[in-house]
Amino acid sequence: MIRLILADDQALVRGALAALLSLEPDFDVVGQAGSAEELLALVDASQPDVALVDVEMPGMDGIAATAVLKKRHPRVRVVIVTTFGRPGYLRRALQSGAEGFVVKDTPAAELADTVRRVHAGLRVVDPVLAADSLAAGESPLTPREAEVLKAARDGAAVATIASRVFLSVGTVRNHLSAAIGKTGAQNRAEAIRIADENGWL
Repeated sequence: MIRLILADDQALVRGALAALLSLEPDFDVVGQAGSAEELLALVDASQPDVALVDVEMPGMDGIAATAVLKKRHPRVRVVIVTTFGRPGYLRRALQSGAEGFVVKDTPAAELADTVRRVHAGLRVVDPVLAADSLAAGESPLTPREAEVLKAARDGAAVATIASRVFLSVGTVRNHLSAAIGKTGAQNRAEAIRIADENGWL
C-alpha cells in the first residue's frame, strides 16, 4: 500500500481528493492537513510514502513547507498539486525537493498514476507547465525583492513594509524600485501582479 497525506487549505477539495484516491486499491490516505504546520506534524507522526501538497495555504505556502518536509524526511515523496499552473511555482517546487507537480484539474486516473510513478522514484511534471517554465526562465527578482513585494501585497505604506521585513524605509524603496524595473511594471501593484502571475513570489 502507498500511504498518502493530503494538504490543502480548502476542506471540500481535500475531502474530494481523499475520497477519489481512497478508491484506488493500492492507496491508503492516512491523514489530511489544512495548513503547512498541520502537514509537517502529520508527516512527523505518520511517516507517509507520498504527500500531495497544495501551493496556496495560509502562513507558510506549500512550496516552503515542502523544503522543510524534505529536510526532515528525505524519503517522503512530494507531489505539488495546484490550481495555478504558474511557471515560477514549478521551478521553486523542484528546487524545494518536490518530485511531482500537477494542476488540480488533472483527471483522477492521471493523478493516481502520478502518485504511483513518484512513489516508484520517478519525477513527474505537467508537460505544458514544464514547457511554459522553460520559456519563462528564472525569476529576475532577488530573494529580498520578492520578500518586499510579498510584504507589499496588501498595499501597505513603505514604513509598514519596512517594519515587516526589518529593513530601513530607504532600502525598501530601493527594492520596490528594482522589482518594478525588473518586472517591466509601471508601479508597485502591477509588479506584484506580474510576479504573482509568474509564480515568483
